[in-house]
Amino acid sequence: MVDLTRRFDVLVIGGGNAALCAAISARRAGASVLVLEGAPKFYRGGNTRHTRNMRCAHDAATEILTGPYTEEEFWNDLLLVTGGQTDEELARFMIHESKDILNWIVEQGVRWQPSLGGTLSLGRTNSFFLGGGRAMLNALYRTAEELGVDILYNAEVIDLKIEDGMFLSAALKQPVNGKTEVRASTLVAASGGFEANIEWLKESWGEAADNFLIRGTPYNRGAILKLLLAKGVQEIGDPTQCHAVAIDARAPKFDGGIITRHDSVVFGIVVNKHAERFYDEGEDIWPKRYAIWGRLVAAQPDQIAYIIFDSTVVTSFMPTLFPPIAGQTIAELAGQLELDPAALEKTITEFNAAVQPGTFDHTILDDCRTEGITPQKTHWARKIETPPYLAYPVRPGITFTYLGTRVNKQARMLMKDGKPSANMFAAGEIMAGNVLGKGYAAGIGMTIGSVFGRVAGREAAKNARN
Repeated sequence: MVDLTRRFDVLVIGGGNAALCAAISARRAGASVLVLEGAPKFYRGGNTRHTRNMRCAHDAATEILTGPYTEEEFWNDLLLVTGGQTDEELARFMIHESKDILNWIVEQGVRWQPSLGGTLSLGRTNSFFLGGGRAMLNALYRTAEELGVDILYNAEVIDLKIEDGMFLSAALKQPVNGKTEVRASTLVAASGGFEANIEWLKESWGEAADNFLIRGTPYNRGAILKLLLAKGVQEIGDPTQCHAVAIDARAPKFDGGIITRHDSVVFGIVVNKHAERFYDEGEDIWPKRYAIWGRLVAAQPDQIAYIIFDSTVVTSFMPTLFPPIAGQTIAELAGQLELDPAALEKTITEFNAAVQPGTFDHTILDDCRTEGITPQKTHWARKIETPPYLAYPVRPGITFTYLGTRVNKQARMLMKDGKPSANMFAAGEIMAGNVLGKGYAAGIGMTIGSVFGRVAGREAAKNARN
């Protein structure tokens, strides 16, 4: 039974990867730690439950990784996907620290498996969790509990008492053992973004946000982020920037997870409700571009699009929860999708005519391209001509938002006057905007959570002792 009459050294708000890394790190540094997870125990862990891998720098091949991935290559990949919209000092710090995370996370009970193949092409850069994100979470929770970390579920925080940049206490919505106030010497905020708060999304996106699907937890509504920003913490990031991928339009509104994502874009074309292509499907290797497609679809009429391909590629990508929609002719497929048959036939005929001869290889930037059409498809372009013709309807699937709290290399939050907070730290999606101004590459979210979670816990424990 958790005793809320005591004052804890470190209070961690959140229950995912970043929160658990912070809790474990703080506890190993000798601090007393309380974790408040707003979700029920079954749904603990935020978006971590749906993850599969983490991107970490390493100098040589390992049992699970096929080759080296240097700090400089990691930095260049991050620079490419963000278009330079990143805090270089913090990003390079994260990348350097990620080298040690590969081993540290194993020491906390997490196990790796050999990387998956297919269109992910991550065998050299990303480490995959044995059993996926939920198994990884279970390992971290088990370790935290064995170390003596106190954990409360259904522990929704409705207010934070902060004076002159110093955290004093948190107020709970529901009493625990008769108490609704939690006191602690330091705070680690690791409670995610605001992607499940549709009304907040609509402040920036307008009515289009009603058509967004939320890939992860329905519990990330941004309550802690809003409280921190209202009480003097400096914000960072654009409220419209987020990790957003194209997911199956038939997915549930919340918590559909990774099995609703489509990796088939590079093998076909993508059209909007007018049966028109609108972006280069072969711009770059899929793990560096899959997270732009949510925003691309969000910009289309009614926030809907369709991935079109033929029967020759059905075994080339990871299968998803929903089967493709099929037609023996393009016109039949168009009818199934409620698209104009003539318009779709025209788009595919023009695309096929523009495809140039080449040697197809989805693992590299190959020479299969189009000429004479806009937008062009710069790689992996092959004719769509073998029935049955297939399609997936897709909508924007929001994973997490980038608006967050500004931090320094100690994961300490910065106040609006530029001064570091006296005792408040942040880790994970709530501060991801420091590294991710826009764009995404597979596995970086888990890197941010693990690296800054570990740092935040360590620094919070040090702060509490002082």
